[in-house]
Amino acid sequence: MSDKTTRSTHNRGSLNRLWIALSCVGLGLLSACGNVITPCGAKISPPSSELRNTRWELTRWNLPPNSNGEVRARQIPQGEASNPIQMNFDANGQRVSGSTGCNRFTAELNEDARGFSLSKIASTKMACTPQRMELENDFLYELNDYRSIVRNGDQLLMIGTDREVLSFTQRPVTNK
Repeated sequence: MSDKTTRSTHNRGSLNRLWIALSCVGLGLLSACGNVITPCGAKISPPSSELRNTRWELTRWNLPPNSNGEVRARQIPQGEASNPIQMNFDANGQRVSGSTGCNRFTAELNEDARGFSLSKIASTKMACTPQRMELENDFLYELNDYRSIVRNGDQLLMIGTDREVLSFTQRPVTNK
């Protein structure tokens, strides 16, 4: 075999390997758009004891992927009087309370081997703007019907059965 043929075969082999590698990376990125991939150090369904006496603010709301697999973010307007959507886990590990941005809510925290769930969700019923009421209703629905919770340090992801992802950031607990 000539030196030129050997180089051509070697270059073609390198190009094939490069194409395969890029294809795999591309497929990985495409599939990641439609699915929630948790970071390696994240805890799926952390025990409620890890969340005792913590406060979380909703900082991002991803809608379910569209027909093209694209994830879109939902606008999260600041609440009435700049009151953000937030959740507070009590010190006893039995309740979650917070703000929908307009109204206050509370829920009972129940735990089993699979993690914890929220039940008996109740909220005040003050009037809000129609846009805020829609966001509030959707938020309370997600609290009632989420599939899993993932914690990664100061980030808490609530993943809905409809593949919506609510991303919370931990905030300092304020004693009032």
